[in-house]
Amino acid sequence: MHSDVGIGTSLFLIAVGAILYFAVTATISGLSIQTIGLILMVVGVIGLAISLFLISSARRERPVTRDREYY
Repeated sequence: MHSDVGIGTSLFLIAVGAILYFAVTATISGLSIQTIGLILMVVGVIGLAISLFLISSARRERPVTRDREYY
């Protein structure tokens, strides 16, 4: 369940970063909006990679169950 939130947040960061990087042409004195967009996209991609890694490692770990009980 937590991985779904991580994937959603990562995709949101990538989308907002792409909008800032490619679509916003406004300028702020002393601050580059395109640089902020690029940073958000990089952070989003890293978060997505970590979330996918955690999901894949969680699927590999399966609890040990006993098929038969011996008395």
